[in-house]
Amino acid sequence: MKTPKGLQALIDDGIIDEVLRPLKSGKEASVYVVRSGPEVLCAKVYKDMAQRSFQARVQYQEGRKVRGSRHARAIAKASKFGRRQQETDWKNTEVDALYRLSDAGVCVPRPHGYFHGVLLMALVVDEEGHNAPRLGEVELTPEQAREFHGELIRDVVRMLCLGLIHGDLSAYNVLVAADGPVIIDFPQVVSAAGNNAARTMLLRDVHNLRDCLGRFAPELNASHFGEEMWALYEKGELRPDSALAGKFAFDRRKADVGAVLMSIEDARQEAVIRQQGRELASEQD
Repeated sequence: MKTPKGLQALIDDGIIDEVLRPLKSGKEASVYVVRSGPEVLCAKVYKDMAQRSFQARVQYQEGRKVRGSRHARAIAKASKFGRRQQETDWKNTEVDALYRLSDAGVCVPRPHGYFHGVLLMALVVDEEGHNAPRLGEVELTPEQAREFHGELIRDVVRMLCLGLIHGDLSAYNVLVAADGPVIIDFPQVVSAAGNNAARTMLLRDVHNLRDCLGRFAPELNASHFGEEMWALYEKGELRPDSALAGKFAFDRRKADVGAVLMSIEDARQEAVIRQQGRELASEQD
């Protein structure tokens, strides 16, 4: 096939030898199957995103570290340089996450390097050597569903122990490889400690897995692994090998709305009195 523009630099530098075929194309990237020496790999070519896309990313980027105060100011001002830097940071986030997760034993495509804005990683295949299907595209036995659910929950726990949350985990970014499920797509990965919506995103990720696999193993629908692991994480007790039961005791106590409103009113009145005191003191001066 004709070499895509984004991959020509890798061929010129001898990093890959040829582009075999396109694999998939999405809003943020196109993925190709390439050959590098004897290995067949994936090449993820990121697309430049318009300003509207940056707005959708805000919830994920909260709590991420920005390299240098100049970059932080430019991003905050949404200048041309700032948007360019934000785009670079967005791409680098997935690369950094893949290396950290792979080293921690999370089932992700093994990264092979990042060159000219292109991420090279292992090609995920099924038992017959074909492109691995997505989790939402396969039929499973109850036993397979339970096994996959257990493996994915363990991977989510390993991620959380690193302070990371996928943020967009569903049946469509889990591939079913020959040896089990593999999680993909990490540019939106969330900081567990720095993002105010971290718990909400974690629960959404875990519930998405539960809803998908619960179709084949209905007892999974009554589990609460997300709530359980987050409670352990908040207490500093979550470990990569933590044994979870999928059970969680919810707080059923009703909020005392009247007491809350009274506290708010007391605080308002105190603020009014302080302001009147400052005004009186200003008049006397």
